[in-house]
Amino acid sequence: MVFGGRSSEHGVSCLTAGQVIAAIDRERYDVIPIGITAQGRWVLESAQPERFAISAEGLPQVDATGADVVFTNDPASRELVVREPGQVPHTLGEVDVVLPLLHGPWGEDGTIQGLFEMAGVRYVGAGVLASAVGMDKQYMKLIFAAAGLPVLPYVVVPPSQWDQNPDALRASIEALGAPLFVKPARAGSSFGISRIEDVASLDDAIEVARQFDPKVLVESAAIGARELECGVLQGLNQGPAEASVVGEIVLQSDSGHTFYDFEAKYMDGGGMPQVPADLPPRVAEGVRSSAVRAFEAIGGEGLARVDFFLMPDQQLVINEINTMPGFTPISMFPSMWAASGLSYPALVDRLLRLALERPLGLR
Repeated sequence: MVFGGRSSEHGVSCLTAGQVIAAIDRERYDVIPIGITAQGRWVLESAQPERFAISAEGLPQVDATGADVVFTNDPASRELVVREPGQVPHTLGEVDVVLPLLHGPWGEDGTIQGLFEMAGVRYVGAGVLASAVGMDKQYMKLIFAAAGLPVLPYVVVPPSQWDQNPDALRASIEALGAPLFVKPARAGSSFGISRIEDVASLDDAIEVARQFDPKVLVESAAIGARELECGVLQGLNQGPAEASVVGEIVLQSDSGHTFYDFEAKYMDGGGMPQVPADLPPRVAEGVRSSAVRAFEAIGGEGLARVDFFLMPDQQLVINEINTMPGFTPISMFPSMWAASGLSYPALVDRLLRLALERPLGLR
């Protein structure tokens, strides 16, 4: 498995890795834990799950003192090579499948998936294109709209236009109306997201988002909507994709959060997941079928979590898709599948089996 990485979601990825290490069947799988530091160095990491627990210092981090790890460039061998400083490289042996537990850029966005494709190594999850589309909210929305899935009105703020002609962008954004959400176009875990009540706060919110991504997306708020989520798994033996039960995120009234931000997700419990969500059967089935449509629209493989807004008029609007969603046992994706009858260890095994049966090369 590969985890950590250079994105702002490094600690969340490490937290996920610890939970997967604890759950994976060691009698069936030999686990090689490979961490990527925040600076991009690949190292052999600990296989002890307690190493990746939340501590007083915060979320866990990859330890940079391990040996460097590289892939061979021979697709026929599918071996990993360890290169310790001052030592002759040696192989770890043939790798059957890689489980990339990476979130955000340089991990969930098609970059590392391209590396695995070039090396001829099977891996869990979406391929290069689906990963890239699932990471970039601009192109994600374009594809969803083309597939007939409704999205909220939005304006993309490219870095060059914001630097050279911000007034034109401000006018387009003002036409959306308020309140608005200002988001990094390619980030997750709600990092860099601001809710603003008027365009007077726009410049500051864009600068916050640009700390995580030079490209920003400004989107109309889904006023009065319920936040629903659904997990999707690729079918075994080339079968159709399957959807989990639907979950709902409900913010605690006394949490102090105006939306489901990073602290509410991971740190202070401000968001209360409800699985399954209390929905009429017709609405729940609409969410499940739309989640599968979204998965298929981007060419998804393996897994995805699809997020929706249920508007006050009972219309569904798709928010986004995550091709490597949060994966701790209390995260929504595993929780929804547990409520659907697939336990956390069984879910990990299902994903590995899906990757192992997937052919190499173009699909």
